Amino acid sequence: MRKLTIIGGGFAGLTAAITAAEAGTAVTLHEAHRTLGGRGRTAEGPYRTNEGPHALYDGGPHWTWLEQRGLIGALAALPPAEALRFRVHRDGALRRTPPLGLFRQARRAPEQAPVDVDFHTWATGLAGERTARVAAAYSGVALFHHDPGSLSARFVQERLHRSTALPPEAHYVRGGWGQLIERMATRARELGVRIETSSRVDTLPLGAGPVIVATALPAAARLLGDPSLTWESGRTVLFDLALRTRKGDPFVISDLDAPGWIERFTAQDPSLAPAGQQLIQAQLPIGPEASKADGVAHAERLLDLGFPGWRERTVWRRESVSQGRTGAVDRPGTTWRDRPAVDRGDGVYLVGDQVAAPGVLSEVSFTSAVEAVSLALRADLLDRHHKHGLDLKHA
Repeated sequence: MRKLTIIGGGFAGLTAAITAAEAGTAVTLHEAHRTLGGRGRTAEGPYRTNEGPHALYDGGPHWTWLEQRGLIGALAALPPAEALRFRVHRDGALRRTPPLGLFRQARRAPEQAPVDVDFHTWATGLAGERTARVAAAYSGVALFHHDPGSLSARFVQERLHRSTALPPEAHYVRGGWGQLIERMATRARELGVRIETSSRVDTLPLGAGPVIVATALPAAARLLGDPSLTWESGRTVLFDLALRTRKGDPFVISDLDAPGWIERFTAQDPSLAPAGQQLIQAQLPIGPEASKADGVAHAERLLDLGFPGWRERTVWRRESVSQGRTGAVDRPGTTWRDRPAVDRGDGVYLVGDQVAAPGVLSEVSFTSAVEAVSLALRADLLDRHHKHGLDLKHA
């Protein structure tokens, strides 16, 4: 493949750019924003926040790929004393340990879960309604959805199983996810990728070779003129908070009464906030009729229980709603194979975390990006063989 155009400079777009460039392709990447990263950007300034929790799961294919290229970099290590400050919210109170039934349910292999039955029904039949409800709420950390129990049992169980793995699969990049993006961008440029920021593309470029669209689905639908490019995602309130440090604050509060997660990220990476302060990020999934205020109120109730005097200690806060930006969710009867296809025909490929590719969270972006480049290379090879055959016949 002689050349490739990529529209979108987030994790998926950069993965595709590196993969194609390593195969000898001349790659041009367009990013509408002034900086790369998409949802993987880390905020500038004293509080190094991501757009919601960003973790690398070491059980996924992207981990090996990144590690082989030296792109993972330093990881934030959690001190053992902080790990002991994990709390769950259950029956209106904070507790040190989750119910045993949660662990039993989480250990079930995802392959045991049916695709065409909702998680709540399936888990209730195995472990009882209470355990099913608790397990669904806990899985919200990897789903960003207000009602995980209504989703496909196979889909939820995979995320529950992996988010409760011991030792933990989830790891955090020191300095924020943006550090990983910077390393990927550097690697891409070293391979000769032409990266153009502040470069918005509103129509598909003609004659630019195969095109990989690495944007969010709504943007891809507009660009490709295809309103069918939709898939359900979560709706989540993101609540960022900087507090003056107080000894004994929890590391995590996982809400088992309703999906919600609060994490003190400076427990493992003090560089994310100025000295003497701690950075807390919360994600509170909300339903279609709920407001941002509902999610904020949920967060504040948990903070009241776990972070004494947090209002007086607050030095900075930020609230936002993330709509359809937290990855695909699959309803009963659907799997990742039913999502929008990577190959859109006519040399156009679609990548991201809501397309037809397997994996959890950012793994979907990675897998779809590698698949798109593979399909483009294969199509180019077949095209060359076809043209070569015609040339021989003509001769």
